[in-house]
Amino acid sequence: MSSRPVRRRAHIAMVGVPMVSHVLPGLEIIRELVARGHRVTYANDPATAGLIEPTGAELVAYTSTLPFRDNIWPEDPIEASALFLDDAMAVLPQLHAAYDDDPADLYLYDIGAYVARALAEAQGRPLVQLSPTFVAWGSYQEEVGAHLAQLPGADALEARFKEWLAGCGATTPDVGEFSGVPPRALATIPRAMQPHADTVDPVRVDFVGPCLGDRARRDTWTRPEGAEKVLLVSLGSAYTVQPEFYRQCVDAFGDLPGWHVVLQIGKHVDPAELGDDVPRNIEVRSWVPQVAVLEQADAFVTHAGMGSSGEGLFAGVPMIAVPQGAEQPMNADRLVELGVARRLDTPEATGDALRAALLELTADPDVARRCAELKAQTRAEGGARRAADLIEAEL
Repeated sequence: MSSRPVRRRAHIAMVGVPMVSHVLPGLEIIRELVARGHRVTYANDPATAGLIEPTGAELVAYTSTLPFRDNIWPEDPIEASALFLDDAMAVLPQLHAAYDDDPADLYLYDIGAYVARALAEAQGRPLVQLSPTFVAWGSYQEEVGAHLAQLPGADALEARFKEWLAGCGATTPDVGEFSGVPPRALATIPRAMQPHADTVDPVRVDFVGPCLGDRARRDTWTRPEGAEKVLLVSLGSAYTVQPEFYRQCVDAFGDLPGWHVVLQIGKHVDPAELGDDVPRNIEVRSWVPQVAVLEQADAFVTHAGMGSSGEGLFAGVPMIAVPQGAEQPMNADRLVELGVARRLDTPEATGDALRAALLELTADPDVARRCAELKAQTRAEGGARRAADLIEAEL
């Protein structure tokens, strides 16, 4: 009689930041680790409790200084980086208070929570980054890092970062390596979305694809009877105050024969701003279970955030990419390169342009073929179960 090897029950700690777009991509990994019998703690601001606690992980609350409540972020990348350094400085004493007497066997951490690296290095514990976006490639420092280093304020930020590293117990003194080159990383994105993927160190980084678990079954959505095709329109969680864009979508897709449209407008836009006579084929929602809708959708209008881009590839749907900020223009261009999308910047996203893009995309057999190919590739990357396997291998 053979027996399966018994996993060692471990204390695994995840350290995150209170941004929905950073919490969601790793939640199913946390759920899987809990289901395997590990004790999982999750350090984050209490504002994320409603997302974290249903996984079975224990919330370790800390107070974040990041502007996540109003989502008003500086456009300047140096100013934005300074916010994360300030947050790390404020959070590290709180993490020491929680974990010095109860250290984890392994620390997981988000790209914005490099404070976890300082804690793990001070304690001499292993750590694995969970990246919800692309990771540094072979020439990243020459192509991106060098540019950032030339921006106003970069020298002062690096000096302040070095001073913090020298006194916080970290053992990696180089700022670029500490903040951007984790010793081990799992990227929860499709490898197809990674720039210069062939130059990413395969020993250090694994692409596990979107980790969606059974979200589509837990967060259900019912396709209306008689809907021949379904279109989802969503700008994610951080760029939703766009009433004029939503009005253009109503103009583009209202009464479009055969199409049912799910239009997510966020909690800060009043549906009345869309006009008095929204066509019956448009379902206006402040929030939708995106994965569940995409599983039944035929097309997707998206801001091209990395999470949404990956979910679109996972569902195998053609996309109209309307990037809003951060890395989204790069993602939009990549989706176009992959042959599954059209890019329309917000000023260009008129009703006529949106409707034409939708009809062209959904009638193109080459787009359908590429969507199917990338759907298969993305699902084969393993998701949450493979991520949990790789994490257990680090214990």
